[in-house]
Amino acid sequence: MTGKNARHNAFLRLVSSNGSAAGPESRYLLPSNHEMVIGRDSSCQVVLDAMMYRMVSRRHAVVRPLPLSPDRKSTWVICDLNSANGTFLNGQLLEGCQELHLGDRISLGADGPQFIFEYEFVSQPTVMTSQATSLSSTPLEPDSVSFTQLFPIISTGKDLTRKAYLIPGILTVVFVVLMFATVGHPKANQVIVGSYIAFAAYYFVYQLCGKTKPWWILMSMALTTMLILLSPLLDFFIFVFRVILPGSLPSPQEPITFTELLVRMFFGAGLMEESLKALPVLGVYLIANSLPSPWRERIGVQEPLDGILLGTASAVGFTLLETLGQYVPVITQNVTQQAGVGTGQLVGLQLLIPRILGSVAGHMAYSGYLGYFIGLAVLKPSLGWQILAVGYLSAAGLHALWNATGSINALLLVVVGVLSYAFLMAAILKARALSPTRSQNFATRFINPK
Repeated sequence: MTGKNARHNAFLRLVSSNGSAAGPESRYLLPSNHEMVIGRDSSCQVVLDAMMYRMVSRRHAVVRPLPLSPDRKSTWVICDLNSANGTFLNGQLLEGCQELHLGDRISLGADGPQFIFEYEFVSQPTVMTSQATSLSSTPLEPDSVSFTQLFPIISTGKDLTRKAYLIPGILTVVFVVLMFATVGHPKANQVIVGSYIAFAAYYFVYQLCGKTKPWWILMSMALTTMLILLSPLLDFFIFVFRVILPGSLPSPQEPITFTELLVRMFFGAGLMEESLKALPVLGVYLIANSLPSPWRERIGVQEPLDGILLGTASAVGFTLLETLGQYVPVITQNVTQQAGVGTGQLVGLQLLIPRILGSVAGHMAYSGYLGYFIGLAVLKPSLGWQILAVGYLSAAGLHALWNATGSINALLLVVVGVLSYAFLMAAILKARALSPTRSQNFATRFINPK
């Protein structure tokens, strides 16, 4: 029971994803004489870490005090400030302003930081000075240390996989151990190094796409492409594109103009290789269409983002097999015959790294770009064939331009590589804008237009 001089102070308490307190420094006093803005901007009264809470807008939400009620009780309302990812009150998207009640849970974004509204009675009034009014952004108990502060992994375990890139970290550790274990075994070491670089390059594209896709589907894309390249199907494609069509590859001594080289590369490399890499994507699309929902949407091609994710995964398999099975062994053998085993292995490693890392602006760029058009054709079936034709010819053209330019000038090769990368990034951005599941995209949540 409280006396007539008693009053209640209101607080917002920042909690972790499991509902436990994030520590005493996470308790913010709500002043009764002015509003308190929450966001990432330094001008806010509650400033949230921009790296930890990227889904929070610069000025995300505001808590405002209302005039005293007849019973002399202070009340507050929460208002969204037109944030990019919305403000949620007790799980419901906030529209306009709403009065806060004891125990209300405020979320900045669907899966962003959460605050709990609470208050406590005090027997003496609190004197608010110009310094005290800034208490909302300072610890109430600066000298105390909580158990979870000393052992933070206890309260952040769930967030490790969602916000701290735990899985990539674990895979990095595994690959590092395997790299050490294969020292002295150059072929095995090259496979480990190449696989890790390919994983990192693909993970970069995956994060930019922002749509979840089962890992086993992505792995199956890469493995299926490898199997196609090792099957008699490759010989059939070579016969069609390099024998029947004018795509025969020139020998090193054959005199040839750039225009003729570009035409040959368009048929013999661009059209042929993009067809091969697109086969697993088209196969998954056909298989998934025969499956019931939600498996059809989960593994198949329903939109451009699906096509990009599956197409780039297929390109990873193509790049690994082409690099580890063709380019690196040939170069290593040639250099070994001339300069010794050690030099040959070193040159092979030097070739391996840029070829696979550069796949983001190479095979992954072409196949991801074509994958965008495959998904767009699914999204707009009435214009499907026209869309596919534009995508197929565009991807093959970029591919041919890269191959042809590489024999002329390194500077031009850089220009073509940047162009290919830009085409892929533009396709990803457009695919995110067109996505029917845009509200669930974990990449667009990081985009803040304010």
